[in-house]
Amino acid sequence: MGKLYIVATPIGNLEDITLRAIKVLQEADLIAAEDTRHTLKLLNHLEITKPLISYHRHNEEIKTDTLLKKLKEGQNIALVSDAGTPGICDPGEVIIKKCIEENIEIIPIPGACAMVNALIASGISTKEFNFLGFLPLNKKLRKEKIEEIEKSRKTIILYEAPHKLESTLKELALILNNRQVVLARELTKIHEEFIRGTIDEIIKKLENLKGEMVLIIEGNNELDINEEFRKNIENLSLEEHYKLYENKGMEKKEIIKQIAKDRGVSKNEIYQKFV
Repeated sequence: MGKLYIVATPIGNLEDITLRAIKVLQEADLIAAEDTRHTLKLLNHLEITKPLISYHRHNEEIKTDTLLKKLKEGQNIALVSDAGTPGICDPGEVIIKKCIEENIEIIPIPGACAMVNALIASGISTKEFNFLGFLPLNKKLRKEKIEEIEKSRKTIILYEAPHKLESTLKELALILNNRQVVLARELTKIHEEFIRGTIDEIIKKLENLKGEMVLIIEGNNELDINEEFRKNIENLSLEEHYKLYENKGMEKKEIIKQIAKDRGVSKNEIYQKFV
């Protein structure tokens, strides 16, 4: 029984290939590539000659059976995408699941991954984050994802294509207010760039940007602020709560409405306390 090697390749700078990845590519019986022409350039650079088989999104289901047959015959296969780590917004998930079902050994060969490099250089919190890949094209699913971004306390990571970037940013601008965002582009390449600021500030800086884009979005800290405010409110008497808003110049009717909202009770219940 052969082994499936999941090999990370450079996302731009060819020097980011690991020594282990080179060794696996040299020793593999077959290389399954997202785009054989693209992978051939890397192999030529490394002076490696190996049989290549096309394995991409549009033939993944069909070619998976072909790869499984070769693995069962004892061939070792190196799976690569055009750039970065296979299976992360790239082909690979289907063959990996099938190999697990067939008890075929899977060996990850770590290396470059665009989202990780963008995150660590962003300056935005790395403690907890959600990677959402590309936003869905389906309007309903897209709306759900954008709502998820709005509510998330965690850092959000998105991928986006250059020609869709501006429209996506304008969609996000409607919900993100002044949250900090970092646009990372051309990672590891000569024109590598990190554009930081609010979404509105970033939109103003867009001009003929090329290459794959990674968006790092700050988590919704307002949720934490509101939670802290609610906890403090619970320790106030109704009179103190009323005084808090009265000192801000609010009218009685507004104050009663806001207190009811803060405490999750009806306006009538609060009104009875202050008649």
